[in-house]
Amino acid sequence: MNCRLRIALYQPDIAGNTGTILRFAACLGLGVDIIEPAGFPLSDKALKRAGMDYLEMAALTRHVDWNAFEDRRKKDGRRLVLLSTKAATPYTNFSFADGDMLLFGRESAGVPDPVHQAADARLTIPMQGSARSINVALSVAMVAGEAVRQLG
Repeated sequence: MNCRLRIALYQPDIAGNTGTILRFAACLGLGVDIIEPAGFPLSDKALKRAGMDYLEMAALTRHVDWNAFEDRRKKDGRRLVLLSTKAATPYTNFSFADGDMLLFGRESAGVPDPVHQAADARLTIPMQGSARSINVALSVAMVAGEAVRQLG
């Protein structure tokens, strides 16, 4: 696959989810950006266990903080697409573009308001009324899968 689509994780909390996302991204040829600080050491055993030998294949970029990430994203001219339970637009009703940066928040807290405001688009995964959220690794797979499908 020759796609410039990237997945960004805002201060991820759970090593196993991050490892799973890195493995998924490596298999699809997508880059991953981790916006630190993470809630675990990036050398954590759970990260390595979940990512297995795919971690070496993953196109991973680490950013020391939100500002460093934003500087790089803007320099690269990428559109920021935030996935949020606070958004109104379903991800299936959105037209993804090559080069989009798909941003997913912390498992424990999502993203702060300044990050919401920086997004070029805010999307949600529709759920049943009483459901609060979907596991972040599953959310990444659903949304990135739709973006890859659209981009061919």
